[in-house]
Amino acid sequence: MPIQKKILIAEENGEFLRNMLNAFRGFGFECITVAKDGAEVINAIEKFSPDIVVMESFMARFDALAVMQRMQAMKMQKKPCFTVLVNTMNDSLEQQMISSGASYCFIKPVDMKSFTERITQLAGYEHKDKNAIITLHAANDIDLEETVSDIMHELGVPAHIKGYQYLRTSIMLSVDSPEMMSSVTRVLYPTVAKKYGTTSSRVERAIRHAIEVAWDRGDIDVLNSYFGYTIQNSRGKPTNSEFIAMISDRLCLKLKKIS
Repeated sequence: MPIQKKILIAEENGEFLRNMLNAFRGFGFECITVAKDGAEVINAIEKFSPDIVVMESFMARFDALAVMQRMQAMKMQKKPCFTVLVNTMNDSLEQQMISSGASYCFIKPVDMKSFTERITQLAGYEHKDKNAIITLHAANDIDLEETVSDIMHELGVPAHIKGYQYLRTSIMLSVDSPEMMSSVTRVLYPTVAKKYGTTSSRVERAIRHAIEVAWDRGDIDVLNSYFGYTIQNSRGKPTNSEFIAMISDRLCLKLKKIS
């Protein structure tokens, strides 16, 4: 039986909190709630050792940045994954949040379905939604990881380079959650980086290198079958986003046909 994951939520009583509690408990989380107070969040983290922390960017006493920075300075055996709710977002604030330890930043109001899916991915839980793609994979005995690996081998991406792992994970995440493709830099890269203990910029560079290698050593007919418009229009190799989007879209269409 899997160990129950703990989620700490810094939110006052209200409909939003009730919706979160219902959703996360449905996925099997142990939910702990505190007030929107940074000092209380820090105390609760030390006391309960949660796996996930959900908090707003601006709170009493300590804001989200201060909370994460204090956690980085503390010697803890297990540090939680942080998700931050913001009312507005700009590049400077986003970079501060990510560099301070945030795994995700969500702009309020959030879509509860997407929100809970992101959180359960961070915790390593599988989606229980019968309409979710991850369930569709199991129902049709499709090994998504193996399928993506086969495509990448076919395209000529060598398995020994870091970009191979990052690309495969990016494609799988995009198949499971297509909305990630609308925010590659802000969401997809940080998610992959978190998984492999690296930075978003390194993920981006490694993926770009993997695509360049595939373009240099891959079979032109195979590349043309996936990215024909790119080659025919002499645009050169596809961008990271184009590469990931075209492969994930192809897989999504395949899954729909067999469902």
